[in-house]
Amino acid sequence: MKNKKRVLRYALAVAVLALVGWGVKVFAFPTESTPNYLTADVVKGDIEQTVLATGTLEARNQVSVGAQVSGQIKTLKVALGDHVKAGQLIAEIDPRTQQNALRDAQAELLNVKAQRQQRQATLKQATLQFKRQQTLLQADAASREDYETAEATLTATKAEIAALDAQIEQGTIAVDTAKVNLGYTQIIAPMDGTVVYLAVKEGQTVNAAQTTPTIIMLAQLDTMTIKAQISEADVVRVQPGQPVYFTILGEPDHRYEAKLRAIEPAPESISESDTSSSAKSSSSSSTATNAAIYYNGLFDVPNPEGKLRISMTAQVSIVLAEAKDTVTVPMAALGTKHKDGTYTVRLLGADGKVTPRKVKTGINDTVNVQILDGLQPGERVIIGESTPGAAAQQPQRRPRMRL
Repeated sequence: MKNKKRVLRYALAVAVLALVGWGVKVFAFPTESTPNYLTADVVKGDIEQTVLATGTLEARNQVSVGAQVSGQIKTLKVALGDHVKAGQLIAEIDPRTQQNALRDAQAELLNVKAQRQQRQATLKQATLQFKRQQTLLQADAASREDYETAEATLTATKAEIAALDAQIEQGTIAVDTAKVNLGYTQIIAPMDGTVVYLAVKEGQTVNAAQTTPTIIMLAQLDTMTIKAQISEADVVRVQPGQPVYFTILGEPDHRYEAKLRAIEPAPESISESDTSSSAKSSSSSSTATNAAIYYNGLFDVPNPEGKLRISMTAQVSIVLAEAKDTVTVPMAALGTKHKDGTYTVRLLGADGKVTPRKVKTGINDTVNVQILDGLQPGERVIIGESTPGAAAQQPQRRPRMRL
């Protein structure tokens, strides 16, 4: 029994010594770990280089229809969402004020015309009197004073008739103006379109004395215009005619495609530059360098189903370059860039050996890059590494590069 206990003590002591020795080896003399490489396959696929922008949808043609005379809205002939035709009656303003103004102008014109007729009769009498005095003077049967009086009366009458002719012209213009103002009491649609905004209701009074009040807004929604805000860093790479596509929040998987029509020459912020230069220098000098500048890129897209609506947000991509069925690898695989523009990548062979290789790159989409020369589909490139016993490391993030 004693021998058995002694053997057990010896065995326990050996086990403890072995455990201590293993711990000393592990912690005092650690061995280098073999790295585990994170790899990606060289594949073929499509790649495109784009400029991203946020856009807003607008109607290609949109107009605010206003009132040019003041008065109460007597009738409103349309409702929100109605489709109207050019020349269709939209609303009527109470016309009584304009009707009275027209009758007043017409009456004034008739009065002037009547005065002319009276002067015309006076002219006839003055003409006969002048001829009579002229005949008598030639026969020495009348004095020159009577002759000159008749002549002056004739000239004055002709001048009065000329003045009345001018008043008649003015009266005619006043009547035409009154007729136009009366016509303004009927609001007519200037184009085909959809009523997208109603600014008034029946019975409401509008005042056109200072500004033209809006009655409705019409828009043609069969074609929509997208205003894409392009940053000043990207606008130098964008030009009209480039392909463009966008998605909307309601249909993130559906792409609408078009071509860039134009780029506005100045940012919208130029309209906010009406303040004085002294105020600008004192208030905006510290923030001018931090203000983001955007230029509107414009393009149009058909809207036959009416899904696209005014003020929707569009996620826009302007295609600068694209390649179909080309060799690509992740951007993380690129190593050092050389003076000739090539990069070094590391390949992992089937035997586990790592081999560096130079590659020539093309376009990139900030995630993947096109390989023009140096790699073949099916090869494996290293994009990062991790060591055993530690949490797997993510591939090191590289700064965005533009090739």
